[in-house]
Amino acid sequence: MARSPLTLAALATAAVPGLDVTGSRAVAGSDEYDVALVTDADGRAWTVRAPRTVVAGAALEGESALLAALAQAAAAGALPFAVPRIAGFAALPEGGHAVVHPALAGNPLDIGSLRRGPGLAAEVGRALASVHELPHSVVENAGLPAYSAADYRERRLAEVDEAARTGHVPVELLRRWEHALEDVSLWRFQPVVLHGDLASDRLLVDGGRVVAVTDWDQARVADPADDLAWLVAAAPPDAAESILEAYQMRRAELRDPRLIERAVLVGELALARWLLHGVHTGARDVVADAVEMLHDLADAVRAEPHPAASPAPAPGGAASGPAGGGAGSVATTGSGATTGSGAGTGGSGLRWSATTAAPDDVVDGTPAADTVPAGSQSDPGEQS
Repeated sequence: MARSPLTLAALATAAVPGLDVTGSRAVAGSDEYDVALVTDADGRAWTVRAPRTVVAGAALEGESALLAALAQAAAAGALPFAVPRIAGFAALPEGGHAVVHPALAGNPLDIGSLRRGPGLAAEVGRALASVHELPHSVVENAGLPAYSAADYRERRLAEVDEAARTGHVPVELLRRWEHALEDVSLWRFQPVVLHGDLASDRLLVDGGRVVAVTDWDQARVADPADDLAWLVAAAPPDAAESILEAYQMRRAELRDPRLIERAVLVGELALARWLLHGVHTGARDVVADAVEMLHDLADAVRAEPHPAASPAPAPGGAASGPAGGGAGSVATTGSGATTGSGAGTGGSGLRWSATTAAPDDVVDGTPAADTVPAGSQSDPGEQS
């Protein structure tokens, strides 16, 4: 049962000695956490998060350890934005802890409004690159997962195999994904520190800048394509070019010529993870939603031209996006799927094509139990 805002306010007072709560309201979050925004007698706002499940509790513990290291990185100038700074913990009767931190300023990123150029789109690219430049120890010391490139490819293969066994994935997509996963050169990347669950409500902006990034419970060391997938799929194509160009320029030693191809694949596999989430939880509406989106994507793939595979771009560029002459064109189908070309097919046949209907919260590599697809019964999200 969800905790009420009053219960969360009581947890806040237990976590932060001397906190005088004068108001509390629920914040739309996920199935994994109860979240409230409480106000104190001085008018300051605080965010309270309490896990609903054992898994969420473990993730929150790991995130809490990580946030201390991220705060140090921000103070040292390694991160150009704020992160939550935990002010206290309150023990829960069933085990685990609720966490309380001052609410962060800023508004959720409206990714659809981004425009090409040196403005907010470039700021997003630089902010993401700063995360990917952090040392692995930041994540590893917090007890969060770290994967090699080979391990991560195996995880993707297992994911596709499980989705195939449901019988719901169109054969065109299975062939496309298997071909990409068998292309060993596609998976030659250097793992980086990831946020792991980017979405509009996690990137807070103000005055043309990214001022805060929240919800780090899915952080890990893994494929940088995971964090780029949502941006490539959701941003307008010209803005995506600016994001990628700024990202490339901020990365110290980027040698990943097929990064965007993998980002495309991550975006497509998000639909497979949404399907598996529905199967695992017995949610027929989720399964039906995923099946519809998978068939929309398959229709878009069938409609794509099939030119001869172009060579992979030279090292130092993120596929052939900004550095390789532009992202090309992206067309939107009636179903909401977008397909386009211009990022280079390399050897996998994948081009800069994605489905904007992909579930925001499963575009990362580790699907969460609270995933809700964009355009479905989604929540506004937590602004904290």
